[in-house]
Amino acid sequence: MYEVLSTKYDINMFSPISFKITKRDSKTNARLAKLTTAHGVIETPCFMPVGTQGTVKTLTPRDLREMGSQMILGNAYHLYIRPGISVVKSFGGLHKFMGWDGPILTDSGGFQVFSLAKLRKVTDEGVRFNSHFDGKEHFLTPESVVKIQEDLGSDIAMVFDECPPYTDDKFLLQEAVDRTILWSKRAKKVHRKKTQALFGIVQGGCDIDLRKESLERTLEIGFPGYALGGVAVGEPKEKMLEILQSIVPLMPAETPRYLMGVGMPLDFLDAVEAGIDLFDCVTPTRYGRNGTAFTHRGLVAIRNAKYTRAKGPIDPDCDCYACQNFDRGYIRHLVNASEILGHHLLSYHNVYFFLALLKKIRQAIQKGTFLSFKKSFVLRYNAEKR
Repeated sequence: MYEVLSTKYDINMFSPISFKITKRDSKTNARLAKLTTAHGVIETPCFMPVGTQGTVKTLTPRDLREMGSQMILGNAYHLYIRPGISVVKSFGGLHKFMGWDGPILTDSGGFQVFSLAKLRKVTDEGVRFNSHFDGKEHFLTPESVVKIQEDLGSDIAMVFDECPPYTDDKFLLQEAVDRTILWSKRAKKVHRKKTQALFGIVQGGCDIDLRKESLERTLEIGFPGYALGGVAVGEPKEKMLEILQSIVPLMPAETPRYLMGVGMPLDFLDAVEAGIDLFDCVTPTRYGRNGTAFTHRGLVAIRNAKYTRAKGPIDPDCDCYACQNFDRGYIRHLVNASEILGHHLLSYHNVYFFLALLKKIRQAIQKGTFLSFKKSFVLRYNAEKR
């Protein structure tokens, strides 16, 4: 087992959220917990569908409720660019604007600034950049990003961080760690919204020593939750596993652990085994819009010609609305005819699949069968390559 670094932050004393571990797996670092926010309770491990611009693409809040979504993610950068934070605020905040009454986590937009901005200049003060949408110049600081998320009214906000691309350049990684720490201190200093928790972010790329340094320095600041950022940015799978196995067990056990931007079904299993509680990723809806479905037997490219006359559901082992009511051949027709219903049905199925997988993981942890569940799922998922 691993030594857990101490933290001075008592989440239940100082934070608008509470986090209670209800079950620990005896053979791994997997755990069950209840995360309580101003808009409801989340059972973890939990996958958050991504509603980047105030919507999970092609899905309604009613769809998300039907399929068991507990919490969704919104993106401060995209909402800041359009429609503008003042517009969202005029509707009473993001919950009312998008018609979702459950918990929301907002990403600070750090990844988007560094990956989408046409031009940018980064200093310790903040980031000056040109919008990917219209080229207009903007300047974001740790303080302004906190204010943006306070105005959005999310239950959990993230500090503004510098998210470097995959690189072995230790100087660039150290610079990103130092700047993220500086920005985290400034963000915490100005954060005032009493119904919103502010989470810290651990950077460091694939350098384990830098990851440990970033974690220790972030713990010194003190947050009610901690995230691993800068993962799934192009690094080899084995590098991500090394980060999970080396760093996650060192994160405070009494606070939520969030793996940002990950991922794929097999990634969830590895990360839960290491002790991760929260996930988000655009993968299910992005793959759905591209005509690909996640199934218990791996990925299925429904758009391919081999499914033209295919009868039966996307996944025989899935009980979602799409699988219960439509044949693969019909969904293929919709996708290739660019009918929106095709994108909707595949996105619905994929998000449902992700949420159902996390529910099964929770059930397995509760029963004490997590490792056997993981083994059987991986064997089936990898059995056929399409």
